[in-house]
Amino acid sequence: MNFCYILFSPSLGKFYTGITQESLESRIEKHNIHSYGNHRFTAKASDWELFLSIETTSYSHARRIELYIKKMKSAVFIKKLREEPQTLQELIEKTR
Repeated sequence: MNFCYILFSPSLGKFYTGITQESLESRIEKHNIHSYGNHRFTAKASDWELFLSIETTSYSHARRIELYIKKMKSAVFIKKLREEPQTLQELIEKTR
């Protein structure tokens, strides 16, 4: 399984976008216990929760989706992906 995922931290009011081939539960737990080091962006909080997950057929497709979302630099765009399935589907198609 390959995923592009978006986490949200209520304490920071910020989003984090990443990709993984492991289970989402495991990945979120690692972010929350700072397994990736204290110098990483997600180390700023311990309350990361899954906002959106996008399952893909390949790791490279998940990476293209991740880069597109990060390029947008927009919380409004991220919220729109969850609220409007058509926007999410267009992103998936655009990055194939």
